[in-house]
Amino acid sequence: MSTPAPGAVMRGAVDLSSLRNRPPAQSVAPGASGDGQAPASRLVFDVTDADFGQVLELSRTVPVVVDLWADWCGPCKQLSPVIEKVITELGGRLVLAKVDVDANPQLAQSFRAQSIPLVVGLVAGQPVQLFTGAVPEAQVREVFTQLLQLAAQHGVTGAVPVDPAPEDGEPQAPALPPLHQAAFDAIEAGDYTAAASAYEQALTENPRDDDAKAGLAQVHLLSRVQHLDLGEARAAAAAAPHDIRAQFDVADLDLAGGHVDDAFARLLDLFAELPSEERAPVRERLLELFGVVGDADPRVIRARGRLASLLF
Repeated sequence: MSTPAPGAVMRGAVDLSSLRNRPPAQSVAPGASGDGQAPASRLVFDVTDADFGQVLELSRTVPVVVDLWADWCGPCKQLSPVIEKVITELGGRLVLAKVDVDANPQLAQSFRAQSIPLVVGLVAGQPVQLFTGAVPEAQVREVFTQLLQLAAQHGVTGAVPVDPAPEDGEPQAPALPPLHQAAFDAIEAGDYTAAASAYEQALTENPRDDDAKAGLAQVHLLSRVQHLDLGEARAAAAAAPHDIRAQFDVADLDLAGGHVDDAFARLLDLFAELPSEERAPVRERLLELFGVVGDADPRVIRARGRLASLLF
């Protein structure tokens, strides 16, 4: 993961010219008013391949953070609320543009999103690489502070008005159950052991808590990959194709990076090649990763079908 130094020179590592020049799909940028200012209610907004050029123009006034994510990506679901919280607390000095990479393949390609979550800054229409993967809240704050410093050096110091505090009686978002909140707080602090413990306690109290099951699987994945190096892991797996631990490491990294089919295929191929008495750990890891992605995801459905055919 990399962070922009306050004095960094912006470089066009990502070519966004085609997005800038595309005719807009609507009269103003998503979440923005006609004068180039994002209204108070749209500090966080979704953007698409069709309207991203207007976000580039908005970045000439207000620094923009771009969060590239997908619905099946567990680390994305952990990171996005953290980013939104920090953006909101900065009081309009940054805005957040969210990009669903599955629905917007051109943006994913333009930003070279080989793994997600991928977070990029935009200052005066130029991209600034921020970080990849789920990171603790403290690191998000540090990176965004550096992005603001970099933006100021390039004369981008605008801000957007912030929504007033909601009046009494307005509906509020429902609070998380206490154990889920404890897990979320632990994840923000980078304490995956405490987060897993909270989810495990929630499952002890309610074994049918599907959110806790998914959260626990995601925390286990985050914990396993946080100290892995992709290059080293791939080299070890290539050198020992039947080494279960080495193959697990690459599958975890692939899944965390958004390469879901690659992760499943690696483990299914390994399952097929192993003697029946050695297959159980591979099946267990597959089932755990299915839980991270979600049982309704078509990639999980396909992988489950192949696993069933190998079992029977």
